[in-house]
Amino acid sequence: MTPKLTEYIEAGYSLTPDERLEAARMLRLSVDQDADTDPAEVEVAWRDEVGSRINDILAGNVELVDADETYRLLSAELASKRR
Repeated sequence: MTPKLTEYIEAGYSLTPDERLEAARMLRLSVDQDADTDPAEVEVAWRDEVGSRINDILAGNVELVDADETYRLLSAELASKRR
């Protein structure tokens, strides 16, 4: 492990558990991204996805959940997997 990575991880320990989960999620997403993807294609794909989600909400096809409740559910799910 490089000194820079060690420093980064140590700094992460000062975050709250929820902040660490969010940082881990974002880092994982960055690894999963294809480096050869055209940013314009990504933008179009996200606009399509957002439009689809809005349509689902307006049509009543999905149940909206408060962000705090979502984080609580995700934290509980992660905690159960650690046991």
